[in-house]
Amino acid sequence: MSAGTVYEALSVETLPERLKDVPALASKVGSDSAAWDVKEVGDGNLNLVFIVTGPEGKAIVKQALPYVRLVGDSWPLPLYRAYFEYHALTRQAARAPGAVPEIYHFDEAQALIVMEFLSPHVILRRKLIAGERVDGLAEFLGTYCARTAFRGSELSMASPDKKADVALFAGNVEIPAITEALVFTDPYYNAEMNHHTDELEPVISQLRSDIALKVKVQQALQRFVSNTETMVHGDLHSGSIMSTDTDSRVIDPEFAQYGPLGFDIGMMCANFLMAYFSQPAHRGNDLADYQEWILGVIADICATFEAEFRALWATERTGILYPAALFEDQGHDSTPACDAVLADLWRDAWTVCGIEMHRRCLSLAHNADFEEIEDIALRARLEARNLMMGADLIHKADTLADASAVCAIARDFNGKDVL
Repeated sequence: MSAGTVYEALSVETLPERLKDVPALASKVGSDSAAWDVKEVGDGNLNLVFIVTGPEGKAIVKQALPYVRLVGDSWPLPLYRAYFEYHALTRQAARAPGAVPEIYHFDEAQALIVMEFLSPHVILRRKLIAGERVDGLAEFLGTYCARTAFRGSELSMASPDKKADVALFAGNVEIPAITEALVFTDPYYNAEMNHHTDELEPVISQLRSDIALKVKVQQALQRFVSNTETMVHGDLHSGSIMSTDTDSRVIDPEFAQYGPLGFDIGMMCANFLMAYFSQPAHRGNDLADYQEWILGVIADICATFEAEFRALWATERTGILYPAALFEDQGHDSTPACDAVLADLWRDAWTVCGIEMHRRCLSLAHNADFEEIEDIALRARLEARNLMMGADLIHKADTLADASAVCAIARDFNGKDVL
């Protein structure tokens, strides 16, 4: 059943009446809508998010707004992004079982999704700022990224199914356009909606004067808009992961599209690196240990990703790419082919990683890791390390041996006074 055929934004007051006849919601929280307690908890940039609590349990109701919430109605945004988020979640659930919240109900006209309430999960970024650890985090994220990357590509998918999916997600135009501008373009010139810590001006001038850097970034953008290798989450960071001390899930894939195999893991590693660089403002005596734990998570994510990707290569390579007929069926080892695919993947990943490290300090949407540092001089010093390492990764992306090399670079920059 629907909340109506004409879109209307929900509120705490109107939600019970409007959604009382949605069986999937009533079955989770209770049939008496008068007994529902509704709280609006959306703290992101785009959407309304409600926790609905009833006698039988809890559920999440997420509704798209017709504009960017961070900016307001001066930046309109299509409601159809909820449609693509729904389809992305269903595909992620199939490709990486247990990694995303369960979907109970989708209403296209109202641009809303009713889904599983995750508890006692909290946003991973909050745990990283607080210095908390999550057991199994690296294994979960490395496995998730490998499975969604491999199983969403023509390494695994039947070509007609993949092409149909590419055609479907190609309709998600305005959302990827945000990535194309805010991530790949705006950090490298004085874009209207940019903002940054004033003390960073010398570093920003250096980045924007680096022609070779901007060429590499635009080459990465060219691959992002042209390369439909797999369905990517599109916005995989520590704010789109929810964790307990032992369990994690991935949320908010409304930026999903088909793109490069290495995009998601590169963006995610960038957010761990930013958590790493921000720690001197958040930690005390345990600073060194916790920073090393973060670097260990990065290294283990990448090792897990590569091991899982290679396992899927050996067991689920059923698409048109690198078929067994050309390799194993002729008694030939396909490992060199897998090595080549992974080399391109990691080049893209580390390039995206560096770019994401730039945009979260220079573009519109910043990270709480840095933004919540009240000592502006300290914030600038830490952001400067992050920015310069990002540039180093972009320049070196095709020569980095592995994640351990990336972690070594992080340690080096962590000891520098860039400003």
